[in-house]
Amino acid sequence: SQIALAADRATEVGIKTACGAFQAAAGAFAWLRESGVAAKAVAAGATTVDITPECAGMLDKLMLAQAQECFFEKVVAGGKPPALCSKVARQVGIYYEEAYAALSAPPLSQHFDKSWVAHVQLKAAQFYADACYRYSLDLHEKEEIAEEIARLKIGMAALADAKKAARGVAAQLLDSVNKLESNMKTNLERAMKENDRVYLMRVPAAGSLGALPAAPLVKPTSLAEALDASKERLFSSLVPDGSMKALSKYTEMVDKIIRTQAEKLQQASEITRVRLKEMDLPDSILSLEGNITLPFDLKEDVEAVQISGGPAGLEAELQQLRDLRRVNQELLVQTEELLQKEANEDAQFRTQFGSRWTRPQSSTLTKNIQDRLNLFAANLKKASDSDSLIERGVNENYPLMSILDKRPIESALPSISRPIMSLDGNEDAIVGALKQSLRQLESLGAQRAGLEDMLKEMKRKDDILPKLMAGVGSHDDLFKKEISKYDPICAEIADNIVAQEQLLLQIQAQNEQFAAVFNLEDYKAARERCYKQIAAAVAKYQEIKKNINEGLNFYVTLQEAIGKIKQQCSDFIMTRNIQCREMIEDVQRKLAGFNFSSSSQSSLQRNASVPPDQSSPSPPPHVQPPYAAPSGEHSRPGYSQPEPRPPYSQPYPPSYGAPPQQPPYSVPHPGQYQQPPHQPPPGHDYGQPAYPGWRGPYYNAHQPQPQQPGPYPQPPYNTQGSYPPHQNNYYGPR
Repeated sequence: SQIALAADRATEVGIKTACGAFQAAAGAFAWLRESGVAAKAVAAGATTVDITPECAGMLDKLMLAQAQECFFEKVVAGGKPPALCSKVARQVGIYYEEAYAALSAPPLSQHFDKSWVAHVQLKAAQFYADACYRYSLDLHEKEEIAEEIARLKIGMAALADAKKAARGVAAQLLDSVNKLESNMKTNLERAMKENDRVYLMRVPAAGSLGALPAAPLVKPTSLAEALDASKERLFSSLVPDGSMKALSKYTEMVDKIIRTQAEKLQQASEITRVRLKEMDLPDSILSLEGNITLPFDLKEDVEAVQISGGPAGLEAELQQLRDLRRVNQELLVQTEELLQKEANEDAQFRTQFGSRWTRPQSSTLTKNIQDRLNLFAANLKKASDSDSLIERGVNENYPLMSILDKRPIESALPSISRPIMSLDGNEDAIVGALKQSLRQLESLGAQRAGLEDMLKEMKRKDDILPKLMAGVGSHDDLFKKEISKYDPICAEIADNIVAQEQLLLQIQAQNEQFAAVFNLEDYKAARERCYKQIAAAVAKYQEIKKNINEGLNFYVTLQEAIGKIKQQCSDFIMTRNIQCREMIEDVQRKLAGFNFSSSSQSSLQRNASVPPDQSSPSPPPHVQPPYAAPSGEHSRPGYSQPEPRPPYSQPYPPSYGAPPQQPPYSVPHPGQYQQPPHQPPPGHDYGQPAYPGWRGPYYNAHQPQPQQPGPYPQPPYNTQGSYPPHQNNYYGPR
């Protein structure tokens, strides 16, 4: 069992090792119980409980449970169907239940620590619940939702009961149980929702359900044959110390031979690679045949450029820049027009009502917003200049970058051409001889790989232990004889290396002749120039692409910032509109009261100056309202029609969505009154706030406004809002 615990069960080999070791341990405990050894020990008066038949039987089931658990881990990791996993898990639970039953009964109930009992009990409940969980997965696939709900409830109840007694168990086991319980709870909630909304099935009672099927996959390993002392194999693995030392010495000799020959083979392969690269082979032959390749790193860069659209796709991205710049400019103009329209209307009312129009001017309240809009406009101007630089860079460098649009890119590379005039017509013979030599060199490389494999295989099969144990002579003679087995392979390796060296000299001479006939120096120079052009085109494309992406990010961020400012302006105008109506109503009430008082005093003075004999009744004089609207003026579109309130027929300001119109209020006649209307007290508040919980700072602007509690924030145009971060490179401050 200790071997099983030490195995790495995260791997398939580790699971197999652990499972076999647990079954062997179960076989040992089963042999103790069945052979009568345990019973004889008890009859002889043994005082320990560990070797009683009851304890041996319990340990047998405990080992089988852990072996079956290894199989469960294997089927789950292999993605087997839930039905099979449920059967394996149920058998694990059965083995743990049998072990728990033995631990709970005398004489073991008073012998083992309580944590052992709690651990086994919780493991039994865990695998019973796991079997229910995986069985419910299979039921869900079959759309048997009612039984799925019942199985999940049964498993969760078993877990809950076992956790109550789980004191002193390992934290790792508790984490595993909690995770399983969470998964079951999630599936149960899902199944109940589906049943309530779709299936509407009656959930069966727990007692009406059958037992879960189980699949035992392990059994105790028989120890009868292994413990039979009459068999020779019982001590076959025992080796004398002298033989082991001799074997170790021989193994070191073989390892040295293998290591030396492997180093020679690797060195020969490296020499071949370097010499061929110096001669530009086989690339020059491939170029002559039209099979040209780019260096790997450069080819990866070109493929990345082509995947992103290449130089031909830059125009579409430049158009995106133009469109985003235009959208930002339009948003900025719209926002400025909103503020200008509100300022114009405020100026009209201020001119019409004079000193009675006491609210702050628009320019005072919108100074922060206007400063930010000016900053946005300046940044848009800089961004526009940067866009022009990018477009100019694209136009100027497009001839350089156009090479990246060639597909495949190898078609842009120069190729080796045959000489225009042949002196002796032996070009084909030169090429053929060089290609033949390269094929021979490749064959030598394949032969070296085969020789290395032969060495490793020979070492694997080399076992001289029986000869060491049977021999009576000197070990050195035996070693010399056995080592000689490797001499033929070592000779073949040496011959291969010599043949390769001679062949490389031959290839070098043939390549010099090939280079002279086909003018390879000019080809190499042209190829290097093409490589540099492609690398420069890639670098320039990446630079322009980076600048375009930076511009796109800048405009997107700026558009969001301008949109927020525009929304703040809309809120500001709406609030100013509400305040305008309230101020007009207040001025109307004060002027109406002043007009009525002046008329009453004039009438009393006239009555007192007339003599009594001339005081005949006469009709009251007609009093002209001081601010009556012209008779020919009608209501205009965009205005609501409230109840008539003398002396004004149009008490509301013009709509901010309509075109600019003349103010609907008549200027008072100079002779109507002689003194200005009574000013409101400093603490006067014009009606209700614009919306609950907030008062704009333009109410009684001359006094500091305390923070008003409420569900809405302070007015947005008095706080410094977010501004798009400064961009580096083209779009940064200059």
